[in-house]
Amino acid sequence: MDVSKEAVKSKLKISDDVMITIARLAALDVKGVAGLGGEINKMSRLRKNGPIKINMMSDVAAIDIRIKVKWGEKARTVALDVQNAVKENIQNMTGVTVARVNVTISGVVFE
Repeated sequence: MDVSKEAVKSKLKISDDVMITIARLAALDVKGVAGLGGEINKMSRLRKNGPIKINMMSDVAAIDIRIKVKWGEKARTVALDVQNAVKENIQNMTGVTVARVNVTISGVVFE
């Protein structure tokens, strides 16, 4: 008796809120980052005007993030470190491929 089983396809959906949280924590952990370029709250997520935006194109993510840099740090180096940290953390924790991470420096914080 030949029994054939049909493959059941399942799909895992990662919430944008989860990816925003991972990106926020990864960015804030980078040396030279003073903070994000705005507040993350429920209304900023609904209006899509927060400092972190996630755009999904099929199963690939494009991330835009605004940061503030500490005075005396090299902005280019900090931005590159943020790009790498955000990409690595999201890919490692969620399995979602990150196509690009666009970093905008929205200010400098004098401490």
